[in-house]
Amino acid sequence: MLSAFPADPVEVTSSEAALTRFLHGLPGIDKVGAESRAAMLGTRSIKKDAKAFAIDLAISMIDLTTLEGADTPGKVRSLCAKALHPDPSEPGTPRPAAICVYPDLVAEAKRALGAAPVNVASVATAFPSGRAALDIKLADVASAVAAGADEIDMVIDRGAFLSGRYRQVFDEIVAVKAACARPDGEAAHLKVILETGELSTYDNVRRASWLAMLAGADFIKTSTGKVGTNATLPVTLVMLEAVRDFRAATGRQIGVKPAGGIRTTKDAMKYLVLVNETAGQDWLTPDWFRLGASSLLNDLLMQRHKLATGRYSGPDYVTVD
Repeated sequence: MLSAFPADPVEVTSSEAALTRFLHGLPGIDKVGAESRAAMLGTRSIKKDAKAFAIDLAISMIDLTTLEGADTPGKVRSLCAKALHPDPSEPGTPRPAAICVYPDLVAEAKRALGAAPVNVASVATAFPSGRAALDIKLADVASAVAAGADEIDMVIDRGAFLSGRYRQVFDEIVAVKAACARPDGEAAHLKVILETGELSTYDNVRRASWLAMLAGADFIKTSTGKVGTNATLPVTLVMLEAVRDFRAATGRQIGVKPAGGIRTTKDAMKYLVLVNETAGQDWLTPDWFRLGASSLLNDLLMQRHKLATGRYSGPDYVTVD
């Protein structure tokens, strides 16, 4: 893997031909091997004190998400209240890393969160399809950044990627990255959604991961949550291997965010084991690993309460969002 990376990364992206040559020169994924390893790691159990630590860590990694056409300012305020006080009966409960909303609701989320250390993430670039002209996508990003978004979750043009127009995808990510900048010199962090359920193969997931990282992504994210297949353990394994190898080659660390279909504490534990065993402990923080979810927090809170009290809570212990 690393021997294929040139001393000057600019060489890789200097032309469509160079980019294609590099991406198609990446080692192929052993499908059976990747799926077997992910399945094996998914059987690891975490118990007692380690489980309590892992539950709190998972809560702190959540991007608490609402991305529905029926979203209202009231729903966003309610979600922010939950982020600020996940379990009002336990003030020591960690807060999620971020609230994730559509661009027109960013300002509402910022007001509701105030000065609390919870980021506001916004989807952009014609989410979830990514089918729009570049100027429209950039306006989408600029709107969210101007409203105060701390993070931007963009979607790549899967049609361009699957057609082999890698430089087009690269240039679009570069442009979106530039649009994340603020007048004060700071910038919103950029998460690049690969929509892995539409990429067909693990080889494409690896190529898309490297393409996004070369273009300046701060995070690579599996999915929008709006297609039939979202985050899976094998896909996340491939992406974790990519960020591990990218740091070894360039010295730059990139985060990973699986999203969509992660609903239970057991699911979250599997992903934490996968991170630890694939990329390593450096990624086991909210700065470098996130879980995109809407209902996961409730289950984590109920399991947290069970560990503390020895009994399960009733169904009304947590709010239903």
